[in-house]
Amino acid sequence: MLFNTFPFAVFFIIVYSLYLVFPHKWQNRLLLVSSYIFYGAWDWRFLFLIFISTALDFVCGLKIHGSAVRSRKKLFLILSVFGNLSILAVFKYFNFFASSLQALLSAWGLSVQPQYLQVVLPVGISFYTFQTMSYAIDIYRGQLRPTKRFFDFALFVAFFPQLVAGPIERARHLLPQVLSPRKMTLDQFYEGCYLIFWGLFLKMFVADNLAKLVDPVFAGEKMAGGMDVLLAVYAFAFQIYCDFAGYSDIARGLGKVMGFDIMVNFNLPYFAANPRDFWRRWHISLSSWLKDYLYIPLGGNKGGGVRAAKNLMITMLLGGLWHGASWTFVAWGAYHGLLLVGHRCCKDFLPGSIFLSGAAISKLWHGIKVAGFFHLVCFGWIIFRSSSLEQSCGLLRSIVTDFRPADAEQFLADARIFLFFAAPLAALQAMQYAKNDQLILLKSSVVFRAVMYFILFYLLLIYGVTGGKEFIYFQF
Repeated sequence: MLFNTFPFAVFFIIVYSLYLVFPHKWQNRLLLVSSYIFYGAWDWRFLFLIFISTALDFVCGLKIHGSAVRSRKKLFLILSVFGNLSILAVFKYFNFFASSLQALLSAWGLSVQPQYLQVVLPVGISFYTFQTMSYAIDIYRGQLRPTKRFFDFALFVAFFPQLVAGPIERARHLLPQVLSPRKMTLDQFYEGCYLIFWGLFLKMFVADNLAKLVDPVFAGEKMAGGMDVLLAVYAFAFQIYCDFAGYSDIARGLGKVMGFDIMVNFNLPYFAANPRDFWRRWHISLSSWLKDYLYIPLGGNKGGGVRAAKNLMITMLLGGLWHGASWTFVAWGAYHGLLLVGHRCCKDFLPGSIFLSGAAISKLWHGIKVAGFFHLVCFGWIIFRSSSLEQSCGLLRSIVTDFRPADAEQFLADARIFLFFAAPLAALQAMQYAKNDQLILLKSSVVFRAVMYFILFYLLLIYGVTGGKEFIYFQF
């Protein structure tokens, strides 16, 4: 069941109508059943994975908190981490590691035929396993007290607005909202409706239309010179942002109208001036998760520059692998790890605004850094989007050695399409960045807001892609 479909609209209207008249306890029961129906609509057989992960961490959380002996606490923590990672290893990575081992042994002259698992990747598995695992870790660290209300904990794990593609919520933030009665206000309702509308606009108007420029190039269905490839990369940069941020905004909006506060997952990431700033703005729930539960436990910045660099590389390599069972994702993670390490090593030698006289010069230098780093991010998107490392190298080679369009007339037509669908987003985000407020449109004057809503609604109604095109991050 997809957010951008009519069946989901009917589903949510029914759920929300009942939600408004039920007391708190039955609101939670309603949302739990609805969440399982929502997830089971993809494949009901995978509901048992959510239940296993839920039951595992519910029990481990109680045992960790109730144990007086530290070694016993650690035992149940290991059980939680091992159990969740085992689910990921079997259903997401088993075939990848098996094929990689086969290739390695073949290079040494050994022929093996591994037994592959014939299973479909359960949608959202990377999100809910990380969410439940952090619950047990926080209890072990003494940062959270476990709940004894199993069904409410199950709702925290399976809450349908953010179940499939995040944000990856922490129990410290979302679980208290489940356990306590929610207060709904008109302001929350208006903000929620705005976020749902904006998320649908990002997905259906921007992302799904730009996919028509991206897919033929990366699928090899279109003759492409270097300029065609570069345009497809720019289009993918906007596509993946609007697809994922659109999902997150819809999730936040659905939560808002029900009285929940779901965390912000994107904060204008393409206005980042360096890699550290980028990962504070892009997929914030994952980057903060990796920082708190991997980078800092590894030692973080302690122990000198070499150790910090090693910790950054390990974190980003595993962060890349989190996205999917492919060497392209590992390479993408390594690339961003190198950017972070390089920035850490060189930041003290780069000129900053403090050394530039005049506000205009300072803003110009900042703009140059933003534009430069955007292109570094786009370089990484080539690796991320490619089906193989060989394809990544081929596309990069065409940009460097064959920078021309395969068909000049078609390239100009594609460029106009790109600008038409990307320009409204770029204009609004520039306004959001200037005011440092992603809700600036919601807070604008009534006249300006009405005009903008009319334009955006018209564009969505006329040019929005219908039919329920799947969100990109469902595959992760």
